[in-house]
Amino acid sequence: MNSSAYLYCFNGIVKREILRFLQQRTRLISVLVRPLLWLVVFAAGFRSALGVSIMEPYGTYITYQEYITPGLGGMIILFNCMQSSLSMVYDREMGSMKVLLMSPIPRSFLLFSKLVAGAILSTLQVLIFLFVTRIVGVEIEPWGYFTAIPAIFLISFFLSALGLMLANLITQLENFAGVMNFVIFPMFFLSSALYPLWKMQEASLILYWICQVNPFTHCVELLRFALYGQVNLPALGVVLLASIVSAIIALATFRGRR
Repeated sequence: MNSSAYLYCFNGIVKREILRFLQQRTRLISVLVRPLLWLVVFAAGFRSALGVSIMEPYGTYITYQEYITPGLGGMIILFNCMQSSLSMVYDREMGSMKVLLMSPIPRSFLLFSKLVAGAILSTLQVLIFLFVTRIVGVEIEPWGYFTAIPAIFLISFFLSALGLMLANLITQLENFAGVMNFVIFPMFFLSSALYPLWKMQEASLILYWICQVNPFTHCVELLRFALYGQVNLPALGVVLLASIVSAIIALATFRGRR
C-alpha cells in the first residue's frame, strides 16, 4: 500500500472529526463557558486570598487571572480529550468504529490518526479560549500564541492517548462516565493549574509530591512557559515521555481487542 493511501486515510479521519465538531455547535460554547466562568468568577473571588508572587516564567507580579489561564487551557484539553474518548466507547458499541476498522489500513495508523485529529481540535479550542481571555484583561504577547501551539498540540496528543487507553479498558459506556470523573478531577485539582506548587508545599508536603508526579502538572507548566516564549525542559521531557508511553499502550491494547 503506497503512501498516498495512508495520506488519504489520514485526511479522511481528520476531516471527519472536524466536521463532527462543527456540527455540534453547542460543544464549542460549552467548552468555552466552563473555563471562562472559572476565570471570571473563581479568580475574582480568590484573587486577594491567592496572590501570586514573582516566579518563572513571569518577570514581575501578575494577576491571579493571568496565572490560572494556562491551567484553564489545560482544563479545556483534559475535558475535550476525555469527551473524545467517550465518543470512542460509543462508536465501538454502536458499530461505527467497526466500519472504520474494516479498512485495509493498519489499526495502529487509524488510531494514531484519530489521536492527531483530536489533538488538532483541542489545539484550536485552546487558541480560541486564549483569544477570548483578552476580553477579561489577560494580556498575552502576540508571539506567545505561536510559541504555545506546539506545546498545546503535544499536551493534547498525550491526553488523547491517555483517554484512548482508558477507553480500551472499559467495555461499557455506563462505566466510562465514572472513570472520567475519577481521572479528570484528581488530575486537575492536584496540579499547578489553580495554585503554585510552593503554596501546596506550605500546606502539605504529601500533596506537594503528588502534584509533582502528576503528569498534568507538567502539561500546565509546559503551556505556561510556552505562552511566554520559553521552554520548560523538565516538563517537556515528562510530557513527551508520557505521550509515547500512553500512545504505545493505547495502540497495543486496542489491537488486542476483538
